[in-house]
Amino acid sequence: MKTVVWWIRRDLRLNDNTALKSAVNTGLPIIPLFIIDPALKKSPGHTRQNFLYEGLHCLQKDLSSRGNALVIKEGSPLNILAELVANYEVQMIFAEEDFTPYAIKRDDRIAQSLPLTLTSGLTFIHPGQVRKSDGNPYTIFTPFSKAWKSLPITASEPWKAPINILTNPAIKSNPFSTYTKSSLFNAGEYEASQRLFQFTQDKIYNYKEERDRMDLDGTSTLSPYLRFGMLSINQALFAIQKIQNRNLSNSQEQGVATWFNELIWREFYQNILYYFPNVKKEAFNPKYRNIEWLNSAEHLNAWKNGQTGFPIVDAAMRQLSSTGWMHNRSRMIVASFLSKDLLINWQEGERWFMDNLIDGDLAANNGGWQWTAGVGTDAAPYFRIFNPYLQSEKFDPQGEYIRKWIPELSILPNEYIHHPDLMPSAEQLYYGCKIGKDYPAPIINRKETRQRTLDAYKKAS
Repeated sequence: MKTVVWWIRRDLRLNDNTALKSAVNTGLPIIPLFIIDPALKKSPGHTRQNFLYEGLHCLQKDLSSRGNALVIKEGSPLNILAELVANYEVQMIFAEEDFTPYAIKRDDRIAQSLPLTLTSGLTFIHPGQVRKSDGNPYTIFTPFSKAWKSLPITASEPWKAPINILTNPAIKSNPFSTYTKSSLFNAGEYEASQRLFQFTQDKIYNYKEERDRMDLDGTSTLSPYLRFGMLSINQALFAIQKIQNRNLSNSQEQGVATWFNELIWREFYQNILYYFPNVKKEAFNPKYRNIEWLNSAEHLNAWKNGQTGFPIVDAAMRQLSSTGWMHNRSRMIVASFLSKDLLINWQEGERWFMDNLIDGDLAANNGGWQWTAGVGTDAAPYFRIFNPYLQSEKFDPQGEYIRKWIPELSILPNEYIHHPDLMPSAEQLYYGCKIGKDYPAPIINRKETRQRTLDAYKKAS
């Protein structure tokens, strides 16, 4: 019996899945296949792996309800696919195209000997379509965004997977891996669609005003679902299009436009990785590849463990270690603090995030770190150094975020919550919070470190 393979990678969904749709359109029995690649499994990121495994479990149940079964194999993708092609008369292998350097090399190698067809889906517009008039890729976000928006492409009505997906031949599948559920995110396509619906019914309208507030629930919380394709970018953009047809106020329109812009940033960083794969290993800007970092191991450990003595930084790092997720504004604050206050190589932070983030994505994570560190494409100027105290007062005004993640400071009044080291000894005694004992004293003096950082960047440039 002739068959086709739907090779699942970063598209853990049935609906609006171009690779699955292509497989269904052949009319042949489908083998839904996920390969646990040892090359990728070696990476840390246990929180992310747990979320992936839970997502596969959800997909397994969804396929079962449609008369099919998910096949899970562990090993070399080339060897596993070659075996299936030989044993099950596989006519075509359909997979969603990925743009990481590893994925591109892997797929090119497989396509040389096996009938691999790559489909769209990871990005809304393929990186090859968004280029300057001279054919070169964009490296600045604003002109990229304008070019992206000018293309005559609109989101389409999401494709609905058929109720009965053609049954695959009986294939022995590896036992499913055990996993630990996230405290914040239930995996799966259903959860993703529910979150998208709820966000676009309410929170999106206040997104511009509330997305930076760490003490509010103002973000979409959709990043893990986009990361693993439990939600497609087309579904997100189609939801925006439906909203834009409503009679919105000016502030509501700004909220929708701001989130729309964030999705384009996601496309931008995928484009950068596609055209400049070297950013995975070095700064995009050659001038800043030889900064003389201090790289203090003591300071790096304090940063990782939320023990720097800067409450907003420590709260964010403890949120990450506890939940596997961090508020976006917090990510910028801690990234600036590591690279520009502690003068530690931004790549140390990039690795730590990828080791711990449930939504860790190579393109977005690398782009965000290079932007904040001032070494990347369209980056913040190197002399722009976030003041953690001002950021804290502005985006966590009552200190609720700090109190949630740093219980030893929870009793402090607002006047000290952002800057507890300014609290007089008598007040420390009164509140039972001795700075240097119950909570660390600041590990650096920012008045002294700023010039040190500026000098290091100037010298490199």
